[in-house]
Amino acid sequence: MTKKKAAGLVLLGVIILASYLFNQDILIPWLDARNPSPKITALSLSGINETKQENIWVCPMHSEIMQSHPGTCPICGMNLVESGKHAAHDHGIQVDSASIQKLGVRLANVRKIHLDEEVQTYGNVTVDESTLYNVHTKFEGWIKKLYIHSIGQVIRKGQVIYEIYSPDLITRQKEYLRFVARRNQILQTIGDISLQENEYAMNLLQELSSERTKFLHTDISIETLRKLEDDKKAIEVVQILAGQSGVVTQIGAREGSFVTPAAPLFTVANISTAWINIMLYPDQISHVKNGDEATITTPDGRTIKTRIEFLNPLAENNKVSARVAIDNTRLHLRPGSFVDVKIHGHPHEALALPRSAVIKTGQGDMVILSRGDGHFLPVRIETGIESEDWVEIVDGLHEDAEVAVNGQFLLDSAASMSAAVERMRSGKRDAE
Repeated sequence: MTKKKAAGLVLLGVIILASYLFNQDILIPWLDARNPSPKITALSLSGINETKQENIWVCPMHSEIMQSHPGTCPICGMNLVESGKHAAHDHGIQVDSASIQKLGVRLANVRKIHLDEEVQTYGNVTVDESTLYNVHTKFEGWIKKLYIHSIGQVIRKGQVIYEIYSPDLITRQKEYLRFVARRNQILQTIGDISLQENEYAMNLLQELSSERTKFLHTDISIETLRKLEDDKKAIEVVQILAGQSGVVTQIGAREGSFVTPAAPLFTVANISTAWINIMLYPDQISHVKNGDEATITTPDGRTIKTRIEFLNPLAENNKVSARVAIDNTRLHLRPGSFVDVKIHGHPHEALALPRSAVIKTGQGDMVILSRGDGHFLPVRIETGIESEDWVEIVDGLHEDAEVAVNGQFLLDSAASMSAAVERMRSGKRDAE
């Protein structure tokens, strides 16, 4: 006997044996024996696959929803219609309450909640550009001594920041001293002059006051001005004060530099407020608009609730930046550091389920629907946005429908096994 003939006889024997086992209903007990946990599959096969005839109520829109008594469809909410006597199976599964408890299957209702489309990204803490302050000299000269040495140095308003030698300033001091001398002369003779002459004296005094104010506007301290008036001698090297508190972000001059009013010497920023520049990628831009709520999470776990203030109309390297402003008085975030950002876009009311209830497959999303009395049915659904632990239900379920939020993979496997065996039995009945 050739090998080909022997193989053919073996194949024929296997087919005959399989046919015998199928006809003798040995396949189902064999499937049960293969599964070490009879809690679902044994109940499924014995409960759902029996084909006894009874009155059945069916959903007009979802033919897979069938039950033995009147009610409403758990998917669309329509009233079920009686459709006569049919087989009592619908490829779902039946699990008794004891087994449900042992398996720890938990159920949740579809409910309407407030959802928003979350955009998760990162942000870069920067200085608030509206607080930037440029320090300029008010006259030409040479910096003799500098009290600012590095970027990031903190300065206080009224603090001496540099000393300058300026011939222009020396000339202005001398002119001021002449005004002071004339004032003193007027004050000595004010008692002997007429009213018209007195008005002239008042004009001189006002002019002197104006000149004194100009000196103060050049960031010279009041102490320096008093020393000038007391000594009646021009000060060659004058101390200049900071007009505003902040942190130095730029330095444009060093000791010995010749400086003019045109160029800034330093740039100072107030970091009590800060900007967070948020990076948005191309697939995120369409979900964000000005005014959307945002949650900022700092590296140490603190959270800040704020809103998008500015969405840049220009892109850079295929990314768009958005901006929020925060009060940094207590947070003490350092410019240049990074934070996590979650933007809550498109807020709306929608039906939703816990994320764990949704089974994602290659053919779409599905859930395990509970029809009561331990009866479960796989149902395909259409989902929308995901927000934290919730998934929006666009189609497939109505409000208050009950689904499994855990153990659904066991239930779905049992339902698939039940459907497969039912197809095999249907094929056997058709053959008979």
